[in-house]
Amino acid sequence: MTASAEATRPRAARQPLDLSAVDKSLWFPIGVVLFLFAFFSLTTDSFATLRNFTAVSGQAGTLLIACLGGTFVILMGSIDLSVGAVVLLAGAVCVTLINDTPLGFAVLPVVAAIGGGLGLVNGLIYTIGRIPSFIVTLGTLSVFSGLALSLLDGRAIQFDLSGFEVIAIGQLVPRLPNIALCALAAWAMVVFIAGGTRFGRYMYLIGGGETVARTAGIPVVRYKIYAFVLSGALAGIGAALSVARLGAAGPSLGSDLLLNSLAAIVVGGTSLSGGVGGPHRTLIGVLIIAILDNGLNLLGVSQYTQMVVKGLVVIAAVLVSRDRSRTAVVK
Repeated sequence: MTASAEATRPRAARQPLDLSAVDKSLWFPIGVVLFLFAFFSLTTDSFATLRNFTAVSGQAGTLLIACLGGTFVILMGSIDLSVGAVVLLAGAVCVTLINDTPLGFAVLPVVAAIGGGLGLVNGLIYTIGRIPSFIVTLGTLSVFSGLALSLLDGRAIQFDLSGFEVIAIGQLVPRLPNIALCALAAWAMVVFIAGGTRFGRYMYLIGGGETVARTAGIPVVRYKIYAFVLSGALAGIGAALSVARLGAAGPSLGSDLLLNSLAAIVVGGTSLSGGVGGPHRTLIGVLIIAILDNGLNLLGVSQYTQMVVKGLVVIAAVLVSRDRSRTAVVK
């Protein structure tokens, strides 16, 4: 060991923890998770139990998978309102394929591909038609929902495949449903994609300044389509796991994902204007929404009041975590 290294070590050890280097926008969502956990633990007898945590993780699994793809779409400055409708249509197709074809468990990749195809439709209309993503996905939300309800004939249909439910409600890890395990694996993969691949870096660049990204030679249109395809494919996987968890596909499948997915992504800290946040934060947002849903249900709060509370939490999250210095104009 050199003398210079020995001289520098004591000075490095005495350096105080620099809290200013920590991303301040993370404090609020993490604080909300801790507050909700403490609040519901004190106000209900059944919240802080292993049985309830298992239930919460199962409920949050579908939401997390559906949010991961949507996070990339928002990260590049667009929005996907059709996530819930993709889940409904993919779930309806999933049950139909299981009951009417010999696909069996091979239905999983097929449904993921169908979800990706629906995302491709969104991406092509958005980029080639040069129509705002809000309008495109609002329209396809209605189209996909109508097709799904026609396929289901307006009623819930159960699947006829022994053991299919195990992929969602089984427990390879004790107390952790497989659907939550799948969601965490998907989250880890997507976090790697966001930080370690060209696709992830381009999503940040396009969201931070599309004109600059285009000038730098990035094929913006192609990568925007990729983001919508990924969003649809993950929604398709979420649909298959939801069907396995519920034992059927019904008209209400995915009905709460429009509000909950956007709320989880925004509350987690991904900016609707693009370029800020990422899927690593979406996990925190999903925890907030899942704990809030579960705690309010245990307290006996009505669904209508829960919608009010969720809306207020989303507004508060954006107000507290938004960096106003980066926003010159609010439209």
